[in-house]
This record gives sequence, C-alpha cells and structure tokens, in this order.
Amino acid sequence: MHKTYDVLIKLIEALLVIIFALLTLDVVWQVVSRYLVGQSSSFTEEFARFALIWLTVLGAAYINGQVEGHLSMDFLLAKLPEEKQRRSHRVIQILMACFALVVMVIGGLNLVYITLSLGQLSPALNVPLGWVYTIVPLSGFIIIFFCFYHLSITYKN
Repeated sequence: MHKTYDVLIKLIEALLVIIFALLTLDVVWQVVSRYLVGQSSSFTEEFARFALIWLTVLGAAYINGQVEGHLSMDFLLAKLPEEKQRRSHRVIQILMACFALVVMVIGGLNLVYITLSLGQLSPALNVPLGWVYTIVPLSGFIIIFFCFYHLSITYKN
C-alpha cells in the first residue's frame, strides 16, 4: 500500500504542476492577446475556469494524502490523551471517506452521467462537460484511498 501511495502522490504532484503551468500560460496568453493584439482569445477564459476546477479538486485530494495537510482546528484534539487522539483520528478518517464516497464519488458519478447523457458541451472549447466533471469522482476515489492509507498507518502504531 505504501508503494501505491508514493506513486499516486508523485503522479498527482506532476499532474498539478502541469495543470498549473497550463493555467499560467493560458492567463498570460489572455492578457497578451487582449492588450497587444487587441482582441481576446475565445477559449482562454473557459480553459482557465476548467483548469482551476481541476487544480482545486485534485489539489484537495493531494492535500488529503499529506499527513495533517488540511487546515484543521485541533486544539481540543491535542488536549486528549494519545490513545483517544488515535481513536479520534480513525473516526475522522472514516467520516472523510464516507463523505468522499457519498458526495464526491456517488454524486460526482451522477453529475458526470447526467451531463454526458444530456450531451452538454462547453461553448468555447466544445468539450463535453461530463469530461470536465470527471475530476470530482476521481478525486473522491483518491481521497478514499488516502483515508484508508492513513487508517492503516494509525493501526500500525
């Protein structure tokens, strides 16, 4: 499980860097085309929106993979004895996995299915919106994997 974790973290890091680089290039091109050419490119705003969606949702899954990565208020948890802290950590991981399953995986797959079956296309890029939304269930699966990975670590300790 640890090797899968390492490979997945490196893969997500690389994908996030690529998305961020493309987003940066896209926004720079938008500014250059608007001020130097005098006319904005038609696709840049939509691509920036979609790239930001992917960057945000995949970034949240990536941060979930990092131990203590997400912002949290743990001042009450820190006052508990070590065994209760471990139990609380397990409960939190289980709740996060349940949330990711219900909201991101089931809800996200439903969203992808509906948008693909309706044939919704983005206006400028002409991309099926279902493909844009696939990042939601994909990130949900990644979050669930990371939750189980963190649970396996706490059970070893």
